[in-house]
Amino acid sequence: MTTFKRDFKFDNDYMKIVSMNIKKYRKLAGITQEQLAVDIGLSYDFVRRLEFKKGEIGCSIDTLYKISVVLNQPIGNFFIEEK
Repeated sequence: MTTFKRDFKFDNDYMKIVSMNIKKYRKLAGITQEQLAVDIGLSYDFVRRLEFKKGEIGCSIDTLYKISVVLNQPIGNFFIEEK
């Protein structure tokens, strides 16, 4: 069986997109950073930095899943870049 390298375009700024979408969907849901932190079981400071640092601070898939449940958004929505 022959294997060959396929070309894909990977967005290196995906964490910035995720960060901006967390903030957007949190505000749409009408909850504070502090409430989101309580709901997902992490510190307010972590949530604040996650949004403020715009991609410099990452989060685990577990954390993103919890955020998606709390904000009632499909997890894929956090990776969609607004134009």
